[in-house]
Amino acid sequence: MKLNLKRPLAFFDLETTGVNVASDRIVEISILKAMPDGSEEVKTMRINPGIPIPLESSLVHGIYDEDINDAPKFREVAEGLARFLDQCDLAGYNSNKFDIPVLMEEFLRARVDFDLENRRFVDVQNIFHQMEQRTLRAAYQFYCGKSIENAHSAEADIKATYEVLLAQLDKYDGVEFEDKKGNKSIPVKNDIESLHSFTNMNKPVDFAARMIYNEDGVEIINFGKHKGKCVEEVFQSEPSYYSWMQKGDFPLYTKRCLEKIWVRWNGKKELLKVENQTKVFIEPKSSHQGKAHHNTQVQPKSEEEVKPINTDMLEQLKMKFGK
Repeated sequence: MKLNLKRPLAFFDLETTGVNVASDRIVEISILKAMPDGSEEVKTMRINPGIPIPLESSLVHGIYDEDINDAPKFREVAEGLARFLDQCDLAGYNSNKFDIPVLMEEFLRARVDFDLENRRFVDVQNIFHQMEQRTLRAAYQFYCGKSIENAHSAEADIKATYEVLLAQLDKYDGVEFEDKKGNKSIPVKNDIESLHSFTNMNKPVDFAARMIYNEDGVEIINFGKHKGKCVEEVFQSEPSYYSWMQKGDFPLYTKRCLEKIWVRWNGKKELLKVENQTKVFIEPKSSHQGKAHHNTQVQPKSEEEVKPINTDMLEQLKMKFGK
Protein backbone atom coordinates (compact mmCIF):
# COMPACT_ATOMS: atom_id res chain seq x y z
CA MET A 1 0.00 0.00 0.00
CA LYS A 2 1.16 3.51 -0.80
CA LEU A 3 0.62 6.29 1.77
CA ASN A 4 -1.85 8.94 0.68
CA LEU A 5 0.24 12.07 1.28
CA LYS A 6 -0.28 15.72 0.49
CA ARG A 7 3.20 16.60 1.73
CA PRO A 8 6.24 14.63 2.98
CA LEU A 9 5.88 12.46 6.09
CA ALA A 10 9.14 12.09 8.02
CA PHE A 11 9.46 8.96 10.14
CA PHE A 12 12.24 9.44 12.65
CA ASP A 13 13.80 7.68 15.61
CA LEU A 14 16.32 8.84 18.21
CA GLU A 15 18.89 7.04 20.29
CA THR A 16 19.73 9.10 23.35
CA THR A 17 21.80 9.28 26.52
CA GLY A 18 18.68 8.49 28.56
CA VAL A 19 14.95 9.01 28.84
CA ASN A 20 14.73 12.44 30.52
CA VAL A 21 13.26 14.77 27.89
CA ALA A 22 14.61 17.91 29.57
CA SER A 23 18.21 16.82 30.20
CA ASP A 24 19.20 13.87 27.99
CA ARG A 25 20.71 14.31 24.53
CA ILE A 26 20.61 12.70 21.10
CA VAL A 27 23.43 10.32 20.10
CA GLU A 28 21.90 9.11 16.84
CA ILE A 29 19.04 10.25 14.63
CA SER A 30 17.60 8.46 11.63
CA ILE A 31 14.93 9.89 9.35
CA LEU A 32 12.96 8.21 6.58
CA LYS A 33 11.18 10.85 4.52
CA ALA A 34 8.26 9.42 2.55
CA MET A 35 7.30 11.65 -0.37
CA PRO A 36 3.84 12.15 -1.93
CA ASP A 37 5.12 10.57 -5.17
CA GLY A 38 6.03 7.36 -3.34
CA SER A 39 9.78 7.95 -3.25
CA GLU A 40 11.75 7.73 -0.02
CA GLU A 41 14.89 9.35 1.36
CA VAL A 42 16.81 8.14 4.42
CA LYS A 43 19.21 10.19 6.50
CA THR A 44 21.09 8.71 9.49
CA MET A 45 23.78 10.37 11.59
CA ARG A 46 25.59 10.00 14.88
CA ILE A 47 25.60 13.01 17.21
CA ASN A 48 28.13 13.93 19.90
CA PRO A 49 25.86 14.72 22.87
CA GLY A 50 28.50 16.71 24.72
CA ILE A 51 27.91 14.61 27.85
CA PRO A 52 28.94 11.05 28.76
CA ILE A 53 26.66 8.26 27.59
CA PRO A 54 25.61 6.16 30.63
CA LEU A 55 26.60 2.50 30.33
CA GLU A 56 23.00 1.35 30.79
CA SER A 57 22.00 3.39 27.72
CA SER A 58 24.95 2.14 25.66
CA LEU A 59 23.98 -1.44 26.45
CA VAL A 60 20.55 -0.76 24.91
CA HIS A 61 21.50 0.99 21.66
CA GLY A 62 25.13 -0.12 21.31
CA ILE A 63 26.57 3.39 21.01
CA TYR A 64 29.47 4.22 23.35
CA ASP A 65 31.41 7.40 24.05
CA GLU A 66 34.27 6.40 21.74
CA ASP A 67 31.79 5.90 18.89
CA ILE A 68 30.76 9.56 18.85
CA ASN A 69 33.99 11.35 19.76
CA ASP A 70 34.43 12.64 16.20
CA ALA A 71 30.69 13.08 15.50
CA PRO A 72 29.27 16.62 15.15
CA LYS A 73 27.43 18.37 17.97
CA PHE A 74 23.71 18.85 17.38
CA ARG A 75 24.12 22.60 17.00
CA GLU A 76 26.41 21.94 14.02
CA VAL A 77 23.78 19.94 12.13
CA ALA A 78 20.61 21.61 13.45
CA GLU A 79 20.03 23.98 10.52
CA GLY A 80 20.56 21.20 7.98
CA LEU A 81 18.11 18.92 9.81
CA ALA A 82 15.54 21.72 10.02
CA ARG A 83 15.82 22.21 6.25
CA PHE A 84 15.52 18.46 5.62
CA LEU A 85 12.34 18.37 7.73
CA ASP A 86 10.92 21.58 6.28
CA GLN A 87 7.24 21.20 5.29
CA CYS A 88 7.19 17.63 6.67
CA ASP A 89 4.62 16.07 8.94
CA LEU A 90 6.26 13.88 11.59
CA ALA A 91 5.79 10.20 12.42
CA GLY A 92 7.42 7.70 14.71
CA TYR A 93 6.93 5.09 17.39
CA ASN A 94 6.16 6.74 20.75
CA SER A 95 7.26 9.93 19.00
CA ASN A 96 4.65 12.21 20.58
CA LYS A 97 5.84 11.47 24.11
CA PHE A 98 9.57 11.14 23.53
CA ASP A 99 11.19 11.70 20.12
CA ILE A 100 9.44 14.96 19.18
CA PRO A 101 9.91 16.55 22.65
CA VAL A 102 13.62 15.56 22.71
CA LEU A 103 14.14 16.86 19.18
CA MET A 104 12.48 20.16 20.10
CA GLU A 105 14.75 20.51 23.15
CA GLU A 106 17.81 20.09 20.95
CA PHE A 107 16.58 22.64 18.40
CA LEU A 108 15.83 25.13 21.17
CA ARG A 109 19.27 24.66 22.74
CA ALA A 110 20.83 25.22 19.31
CA ARG A 111 18.64 28.33 18.85
CA VAL A 112 17.31 27.02 15.55
CA ASP A 113 13.67 27.82 14.85
CA PHE A 114 11.75 24.61 14.17
CA ASP A 115 8.05 25.42 14.03
CA LEU A 116 5.55 22.71 14.99
CA GLU A 117 2.43 24.84 14.59
CA ASN A 118 1.20 23.63 11.20
CA ARG A 119 2.51 20.06 11.23
CA ARG A 120 0.64 16.80 11.73
CA PHE A 121 1.97 14.08 14.05
CA VAL A 122 1.36 10.37 13.55
CA ASP A 123 2.40 8.21 16.49
CA VAL A 124 2.30 4.63 15.25
CA GLN A 125 2.54 3.32 18.81
CA ASN A 126 -0.74 5.00 19.69
CA ILE A 127 -2.53 3.21 16.85
CA PHE A 128 -0.99 -0.07 17.97
CA HIS A 129 -1.63 0.40 21.69
CA GLN A 130 -5.21 1.45 21.15
CA MET A 131 -5.93 -1.33 18.69
CA GLU A 132 -3.67 -4.16 19.95
CA GLN A 133 -1.42 -2.89 22.80
CA ARG A 134 2.04 -4.36 22.09
CA THR A 135 5.71 -3.27 21.70
CA LEU A 136 7.43 -2.36 18.43
CA ARG A 137 9.06 -5.78 18.19
CA ALA A 138 5.68 -7.45 18.73
CA ALA A 139 4.01 -4.99 16.38
CA TYR A 140 6.45 -5.83 13.61
CA GLN A 141 5.89 -9.54 14.15
CA PHE A 142 2.12 -9.14 14.50
CA TYR A 143 1.52 -6.89 11.48
CA CYS A 144 4.38 -7.82 9.17
CA GLY A 145 5.21 -11.39 10.25
CA LYS A 146 8.89 -10.46 10.57
CA SER A 147 11.52 -10.06 13.26
CA ILE A 148 13.49 -6.81 13.52
CA GLU A 149 17.14 -7.25 12.59
CA ASN A 150 19.46 -5.05 14.67
CA ALA A 151 16.74 -4.02 17.13
CA HIS A 152 17.44 -0.68 18.87
CA SER A 153 19.31 0.52 15.83
CA ALA A 154 17.62 3.81 14.88
CA GLU A 155 17.51 3.01 11.17
CA ALA A 156 16.18 -0.53 11.70
CA ASP A 157 13.51 0.82 14.05
CA ILE A 158 12.22 3.54 11.73
CA LYS A 159 12.09 1.17 8.76
CA ALA A 160 10.11 -1.29 10.88
CA THR A 161 7.83 1.55 12.06
CA TYR A 162 7.20 2.58 8.45
CA GLU A 163 6.27 -0.98 7.47
CA VAL A 164 4.04 -1.35 10.55
CA LEU A 165 2.03 1.74 9.62
CA LEU A 166 1.46 0.47 6.09
CA ALA A 167 0.34 -2.90 7.49
CA GLN A 168 -1.95 -1.16 10.02
CA LEU A 169 -3.66 0.74 7.21
CA ASP A 170 -4.38 -2.57 5.48
CA LYS A 171 -5.51 -4.41 8.62
CA TYR A 172 -7.78 -1.70 10.03
CA ASP A 173 -9.29 -0.48 6.77
CA GLY A 174 -12.99 -0.12 7.63
CA VAL A 175 -12.55 -1.51 11.18
CA GLU A 176 -14.73 0.14 13.83
CA PHE A 177 -13.18 1.49 17.04
CA GLU A 178 -15.06 2.33 20.26
CA ASP A 179 -13.46 4.81 22.67
CA LYS A 180 -13.83 4.92 26.47
CA LYS A 181 -16.94 7.07 26.18
CA GLY A 182 -18.67 4.61 23.86
CA ASN A 183 -18.19 6.73 20.73
CA LYS A 184 -17.70 4.59 17.63
CA SER A 185 -15.71 5.53 14.55
CA ILE A 186 -13.45 4.16 11.83
CA PRO A 187 -10.29 6.09 12.69
CA VAL A 188 -7.46 4.25 10.89
CA LYS A 189 -7.57 5.67 7.37
CA ASN A 190 -4.97 6.37 4.72
CA ASP A 191 -5.19 10.05 5.53
CA ILE A 192 -2.68 11.97 7.66
CA GLU A 193 -5.34 14.25 9.17
CA SER A 194 -7.30 11.23 10.45
CA LEU A 195 -4.17 9.49 11.75
CA HIS A 196 -3.09 12.71 13.47
CA SER A 197 -6.44 12.96 15.25
CA PHE A 198 -6.44 9.30 16.30
CA THR A 199 -2.86 9.29 17.62
CA ASN A 200 -3.22 12.59 19.49
CA MET A 201 -6.39 11.83 21.43
CA ASN A 202 -5.08 13.29 24.72
CA LYS A 203 -4.59 16.66 22.99
CA PRO A 204 -1.34 17.72 24.68
CA VAL A 205 -0.35 21.37 24.50
CA ASP A 206 3.38 20.68 24.88
CA PHE A 207 4.03 16.97 24.04
CA ALA A 208 5.32 16.35 27.57
CA ALA A 209 1.62 16.74 28.44
CA ARG A 210 2.25 19.06 31.39
CA MET A 211 -0.64 20.97 29.84
CA ILE A 212 -3.48 19.54 27.74
CA TYR A 213 -6.52 20.91 25.96
CA ASN A 214 -9.93 20.22 27.43
CA GLU A 215 -13.00 19.49 25.29
CA ASP A 216 -13.48 23.23 24.70
CA GLY A 217 -9.93 23.69 23.44
CA VAL A 218 -8.81 25.50 26.60
CA GLU A 219 -5.35 24.79 28.06
CA ILE A 220 -5.43 23.14 31.49
CA ILE A 221 -2.72 22.04 33.91
CA ASN A 222 -2.17 18.26 33.80
CA PHE A 223 -0.04 17.66 36.91
CA GLY A 224 0.48 18.68 40.53
CA LYS A 225 -1.73 20.72 42.83
CA HIS A 226 -3.45 22.60 39.97
CA LYS A 227 -4.21 19.54 37.83
CA GLY A 228 -7.47 20.04 35.96
CA LYS A 229 -7.46 23.83 36.33
CA CYS A 230 -7.41 26.28 33.44
CA VAL A 231 -3.89 27.70 32.98
CA GLU A 232 -5.16 31.28 32.80
CA GLU A 233 -7.18 30.79 36.00
CA VAL A 234 -4.01 29.59 37.74
CA PHE A 235 -2.19 32.70 36.52
CA GLN A 236 -5.01 34.81 37.96
CA SER A 237 -5.04 33.13 41.38
CA GLU A 238 -1.31 32.44 41.66
CA PRO A 239 0.80 34.55 39.24
CA SER A 240 4.03 33.22 40.78
CA TYR A 241 3.21 29.76 39.37
CA TYR A 242 4.39 30.95 35.95
CA SER A 243 7.78 31.95 37.35
CA TRP A 244 8.03 28.67 39.27
CA MET A 245 7.50 26.62 36.11
CA GLN A 246 9.89 28.74 34.05
CA LYS A 247 12.64 28.22 36.63
CA GLY A 248 11.79 24.54 37.21
CA ASP A 249 13.05 21.35 35.60
CA PHE A 250 10.57 21.37 32.74
CA PRO A 251 11.32 20.87 29.01
CA LEU A 252 12.14 24.05 27.10
CA TYR A 253 9.22 23.46 24.76
CA THR A 254 6.85 23.25 27.74
CA LYS A 255 8.21 26.59 28.92
CA ARG A 256 7.78 28.09 25.45
CA CYS A 257 4.13 26.99 25.30
CA LEU A 258 3.57 28.33 28.82
CA GLU A 259 5.10 31.66 27.82
CA LYS A 260 2.71 31.99 24.87
CA ILE A 261 -0.26 31.52 27.21
CA TRP A 262 1.26 33.98 29.70
CA VAL A 263 1.72 36.67 27.01
CA ARG A 264 -1.82 36.10 25.71
CA TRP A 265 -3.26 36.30 29.24
CA ASN A 266 -1.41 39.54 29.99
CA GLY A 267 -2.59 40.94 26.68
CA LYS A 268 -6.20 40.20 27.65
CA LYS A 269 -5.68 41.96 30.99
CA GLU A 270 -4.22 45.01 29.24
CA LEU A 271 -7.06 45.08 26.73
CA LEU A 272 -9.65 44.83 29.53
CA LYS A 273 -7.97 47.69 31.36
CA VAL A 274 -8.11 49.88 28.26
CA GLU A 275 -11.76 48.99 27.61
CA ASN A 276 -12.62 49.92 31.20
CA GLN A 277 -10.95 53.28 30.72
CA THR A 278 -13.38 54.09 27.93
CA LYS A 279 -16.16 54.02 30.53
CA VAL A 280 -14.50 56.63 32.75
CA PHE A 281 -15.58 60.22 32.20
CA ILE A 282 -12.89 62.89 32.40
CA GLU A 283 -14.18 65.36 35.02
CA PRO A 284 -13.10 69.03 34.87
CA LYS A 285 -10.77 70.03 37.65
CA SER A 286 -10.43 73.33 39.51
CA SER A 287 -7.24 75.00 40.61
CA HIS A 288 -6.28 78.04 42.61
CA GLN A 289 -3.47 80.22 41.31
CA GLY A 290 -2.80 82.34 44.35
CA LYS A 291 -4.72 85.42 45.54
CA ALA A 292 -4.98 87.01 42.13
CA HIS A 293 -6.95 84.05 40.81
CA HIS A 294 -8.69 82.94 43.99
CA ASN A 295 -12.05 82.37 42.33
CA THR A 296 -10.84 81.46 38.89
CA GLN A 297 -11.76 77.92 37.82
CA VAL A 298 -9.55 76.14 35.32
CA GLN A 299 -11.58 75.37 32.25
CA PRO A 300 -11.73 71.77 31.04
CA LYS A 301 -9.72 70.96 27.95
CA SER A 302 -11.47 71.01 24.63
CA GLU A 303 -12.56 67.81 22.85
CA GLU A 304 -9.59 68.12 20.52
CA GLU A 305 -7.18 68.31 23.47
CA VAL A 306 -8.69 65.40 25.39
CA LYS A 307 -9.53 62.47 23.15
CA PRO A 308 -11.17 59.42 24.69
CA ILE A 309 -9.72 56.01 23.86
CA ASN A 310 -11.43 54.97 20.64
CA THR A 311 -12.15 51.76 18.74
CA ASP A 312 -9.10 52.20 16.51
CA MET A 313 -6.88 52.09 19.57
CA LEU A 314 -8.68 48.99 20.84
CA GLU A 315 -8.24 47.28 17.47
CA GLN A 316 -4.51 48.03 17.56
CA LEU A 317 -4.26 46.41 20.99
CA LYS A 318 -6.22 43.39 19.80
CA MET A 319 -3.81 42.97 16.88
CA LYS A 320 -0.87 43.16 19.30
CA PHE A 321 -2.13 40.86 22.03
CA GLY A 322 -4.71 38.66 20.27
CA LYS A 323 -8.32 38.15 21.19
